[in-house]
Amino acid sequence: MDKVVIIGVGLIGGSFARALKKAGAVRHVVGIERSAAFAQRALALGIVDAVATDFAAVADADLVLLAAPVAQTGRILAALAPHLAPGTIVTDAGSTKADVVAAGRAALGDKVAQFVPGHPIAGRETNGPDAAIDDLYVGKKFVVTPLAENAAPDIDKVAAAWRACGAVIHRLTPEEHDKVFAAVSHLPHLLAYALVDDIANKPHADLLFQYAASGFRDFTRIAGSSPEMWRDISLANQAALLAELDAYMAQLAQLRTRLAAGDGASLEAVYGNAQRARRQWIEAIEEAEAPPPTDTAE
Repeated sequence: MDKVVIIGVGLIGGSFARALKKAGAVRHVVGIERSAAFAQRALALGIVDAVATDFAAVADADLVLLAAPVAQTGRILAALAPHLAPGTIVTDAGSTKADVVAAGRAALGDKVAQFVPGHPIAGRETNGPDAAIDDLYVGKKFVVTPLAENAAPDIDKVAAAWRACGAVIHRLTPEEHDKVFAAVSHLPHLLAYALVDDIANKPHADLLFQYAASGFRDFTRIAGSSPEMWRDISLANQAALLAELDAYMAQLAQLRTRLAAGDGASLEAVYGNAQRARRQWIEAIEEAEAPPPTDTAE
């Protein structure tokens, strides 16, 4: 690609830029960032080659990536729509998709065919340009959630960009995406935030944190993520997240009943089932991410 414009040059957008550059897949990267400090930092780090404050910068781009909080999607798309040339494809990295698709249709009108939504399944608990790394997406999934209006070559163009970053391409509908990630991403974040907030509000919080060890750290790692981003995700996927939260609360109520009754056998059964399921999941991940065998034949 000759030119890529990235709107939001923090962890996700910055890592996308770094990965494309490392792969030699782009000649020129322009960053658009609401924080002037972030923009200048991304420029100083070499994440972008130039910064812009006007959405007219997308006019001659091959690809535009929206890597901003999902609640900003509609506003951003509406601002860049007048400058969107016929050959430019826009994609996003939002963690919810049904709301993003609705925002895209409202903001882009007859240009919505140029918008190919997607979601990279990767991240870290740190934010900003300094958190961006060039291998964030290697071996990770990128879920493309195309629209009926999207042309196959445009979907392929988005997939090829993420493939150049090392991602493995998957495809879901926006509705399928939001149901899946309510369970395996959005609910875990809500739970991690809730637990840390609960501990932090206790009168002896300092003592509790003093003795919190690796298990607590691992369980709550994702509570270090951006509160603004996860506020927007939670509200954007409210219905699916509420359904998962209700199911989880029912599970907790059952566990409480078993614990109160001193029913060790049924507690162990739940723990054992969870252990087996997690081991199978980890083994599946390790198998999927294993490097191909090296051919040593002479």
